[in-house]
Amino acid sequence: MSVCQTCGACCASFRVDFHPVELAGGAFAWGQGVPVEMTVPVTPAIVRLCGTDASPPRCVALAGEVGVAVSCSIYDVRPSPCREFDVEHAACNRARQRCGLAELPRS
Repeated sequence: MSVCQTCGACCASFRVDFHPVELAGGAFAWGQGVPVEMTVPVTPAIVRLCGTDASPPRCVALAGEVGVAVSCSIYDVRPSPCREFDVEHAACNRARQRCGLAELPRS
């Protein structure tokens, strides 16, 4: 199990905005694309994953308990912000801190 599968802090800390072309049927979608019903429109050029603008945030696609065992229910079709985020980003440790988890050592 990867560190991400026992964490999930990023999915419970940040807003996830992306262009509608990544939605299901979109020109730049991976696989079938992000399900439209899991998003809310923000502007004509931005959609947001549901739950990520809640207080506290929690992505609708996040399954499991943060810090214990988590998974993404749309992992294969997740949007670009999720694909680009990794444990090397300083934001990873900020998210972990927000969720009460220990920082990861930097390589």
